Amino acid sequence: MTQTSPPSHLAPSWGVLFQCFGLIGLLSFGGPAAQIALMHRELVDRYRWLSEEQFLRGLSFCMLLPGPEAMQLATYAGWRLRGIRGGLLAGSLFVLPGAFVIAALVWLYVTFGTLPTVQAAFLGIKAAVVVIVMQALWRISRKALHSTGAWLLALGGFLAIFAFNLPFPLVVFGAALIGLTRVPEAEDSVPPARAVPAHHWRTIVIWTALWLLPLLGLSLIGAEFLATIGWFFAKLAVVTFGGAYAVLAYMTQTVVSTHGWISTGQMIDALGLAETTPGPLVLVTQFVAMLAGVQTGGAVLGLAAGIVALWATFAPCFLWIFATAPYVERLTHQPRLRGALQAITAAVAGMMLNLSVWFLLHLLFSRQTELQFGPLSLGVPAVDSIEVRALALTVLAPLVAFALRGRILWLLAVMACLGLIADGFTLG
Repeated sequence: MTQTSPPSHLAPSWGVLFQCFGLIGLLSFGGPAAQIALMHRELVDRYRWLSEEQFLRGLSFCMLLPGPEAMQLATYAGWRLRGIRGGLLAGSLFVLPGAFVIAALVWLYVTFGTLPTVQAAFLGIKAAVVVIVMQALWRISRKALHSTGAWLLALGGFLAIFAFNLPFPLVVFGAALIGLTRVPEAEDSVPPARAVPAHHWRTIVIWTALWLLPLLGLSLIGAEFLATIGWFFAKLAVVTFGGAYAVLAYMTQTVVSTHGWISTGQMIDALGLAETTPGPLVLVTQFVAMLAGVQTGGAVLGLAAGIVALWATFAPCFLWIFATAPYVERLTHQPRLRGALQAITAAVAGMMLNLSVWFLLHLLFSRQTELQFGPLSLGVPAVDSIEVRALALTVLAPLVAFALRGRILWLLAVMACLGLIADGFTLG
C-alpha cells in the first residue's frame, strides 16, 4: 500500500498546517505564477515539508489536470502531508478567503455599480482587463507555440470560436485527440505502476457522488436556474485546461450569448474585480453566478447561485487530486497525456485571442452588427459608435502596465483613477 502521508510523528500538526495554508490563502494574489512561488517559499524553503523534486513533480502533475493548478497544488501538498483530510484543509483554505471577498465585491457592485462615478472607474478597469488578458495570451503563446502544428492549432481554436461559434468543450476535445495521435508512446519512459491504497475506488465513488448528487438534487426539486448554473460550471470544471483566462472564452460564450445572464461589460468587470482578490482567478465563476442570480431573482438567489458555482467548480478539483495523486509518477511520465495537454494549450491560445478581440470590440464600440455567411458568424462593429474615452484608456493601459512591470493590483487602481479623470474631462 502506498503511503499517502508521512507517519503521524513526522507530519506537521494540524495547527501548523492550518497556519501555513491559511497564510498562503490570504496572500495568494497575483495569479498562478505568484501563488506557486508563494507555496514554494512556504512548503519547500521555509517548512521543508516537500523537496524540490516533489514540489516540481506535483506541479507538473497538477498542470495535467483540468482546473486551477495552484489550488490543486495546495491540495496535493496537503494530501502528501496529511492524507485526504490534509488535502481538504489545504485546498479549502486556498479558496475560502477569496470566496468571501468575492461575495462582498458582488454586493458592492450590485449596490453601487450603476453610479456614474463608479461606471467611469470601471471603464478604466475594463481597459486594464483587456491588457491583462493580452499579457496572459502572450505568456501562453510563448510557452505553447513552438512549432507549425501548434500555430495551426491556435489558428483553428481562434476560428472555431470567432467565426464558427463552436462549443468550447468540442474544440478542447478535438485538440486533445490531435495531441494524443501526434505523440508516439515511449516504451521506456513510463515507470511501472505503484501500489495504491486499498479500496481506492471508494474515494473516487464518494467524491464523484459528493460533486454531482447535489446538482442532481437541484434538478429533481425543480430549481431550474440553480441547476442550470450548477451543471454549466460542473461542465466548465472538466474542460478548464490552460488556466482561468482560457475558460473565460467558454464562460463568456455561454453566460452572455447563450443564456443572457449578464452583459459583456459585466463579464469584463467580473474579471477585473476577481483579479483583486486572493485565491484562484477561477473564482470569477462565483462572481458571475452571484451576479446572474441577483439579476434573476434577488439577493437570496444570488447567494445560492454563488454557493452552487463554488461547489460545482471546486469539488471536482478535490476529486481529480484524490483520485489520481497515487499515480502521480506514472501520469507525469505519460508522453501521450503531455501531447494532449500541449495541443489543448495551443488551441486555448487561439481561443484566448478570440476573447481579447471580443472584449476589445465591446469596450470600444457600443453597437455591432452580426453578419452571417453560411456557417460563419462575424460581429462587425459600427464605426460611428466608437467610444472615444474607452479608446484613449485602451491606448494608455499598455503603457501603464509596462511602467508598473506587471503589478496587476496597481494597474487596476491606476486605470480606475484614469477612468475617473477621463470622465471629469468629458463633463468639463
